[in-house]
Amino acid sequence: MASVNADPTKWSTGLGSLKLQKPEWVYSGGGVRPWEEAVLHVSSEAVIRGLNVFEGLKGYAQEDGGIGFVYLDRHYRRLCRSAQLLSIPVELSYEDFERACTELTHALYRTDKDFYIRATLFVIEGHWGANTVADLVLTCYYQEQEAPGPITMGVSTWRRASDVTMPPRIKTGTNYQVARLARMEGRSREYEDMILLNEYGRVAESTVACVLVVRDGRICTPPPSEGAMESITVAGLEQIAADLGYELERRPLDRTELYVAEELGLTGTLTEITLVRSLDDRPLPEETPILSGLLERYREAVTGANPHPAVELAMVPPP
Repeated sequence: MASVNADPTKWSTGLGSLKLQKPEWVYSGGGVRPWEEAVLHVSSEAVIRGLNVFEGLKGYAQEDGGIGFVYLDRHYRRLCRSAQLLSIPVELSYEDFERACTELTHALYRTDKDFYIRATLFVIEGHWGANTVADLVLTCYYQEQEAPGPITMGVSTWRRASDVTMPPRIKTGTNYQVARLARMEGRSREYEDMILLNEYGRVAESTVACVLVVRDGRICTPPPSEGAMESITVAGLEQIAADLGYELERRPLDRTELYVAEELGLTGTLTEITLVRSLDDRPLPEETPILSGLLERYREAVTGANPHPAVELAMVPPP
């Protein structure tokens, strides 16, 4: 069966594919404006050097009609850390950031969809780190209100860069060039996502999310020192897993551990917990009690059905 990624009009988030969207509104230049007005000059460092940092923000529809954005404050702080490491000045406060997200959410408000906002700081002025000026651009896309389905994956021949080459803890578009190459490789093999190894041949992460492996009843995930993103979602899941009686351990993972895993999944803002049903055409166990239970409890928390203290929601009221 052909992969959904074979359709060039769709893009995969790791939880299935979404039709490419062109929303009516975007946040740019300090306010909400028509989509077509969000432009960058061809000479800006954002264009010629791909100089930007970004965060993905997931907003879940709540029973009262509001939208709850998960870990908004933590995402803002990670955005600032990424900007600091690339010497990009951040002129906006958290209150400014939250206000911008609220304005765009209200402009595109719907009660039958969840929201995904990509918050990007683009360098619009400056040269080689001098006189740098950045602009916050928010683009927002609708998502279905459902849990992610299982996917097929492979292990890529491409490798995650090291901390002294292109530090993985910097969430920048340039860090995802290797993800693009790995995705194209995976598409040729009809896989929906690919796992990247680090320079030592150990597991780093997938092209879009962190890797979760269940072995001997314990949940394992590579630490940032192995080339994985400093995951906000993993930190929250660690506390939820503990309440369910499971330990979440950060440790190096060998490639072969993926093939003998009791359960295998991905986790991140968009992927939530996405189960992997096969890797490199090797089937994985169909029964996934630990990761499926963790996903169910996480979704109860983010949708407000059953709150959990480890899941922080920044509420955007109905307009």
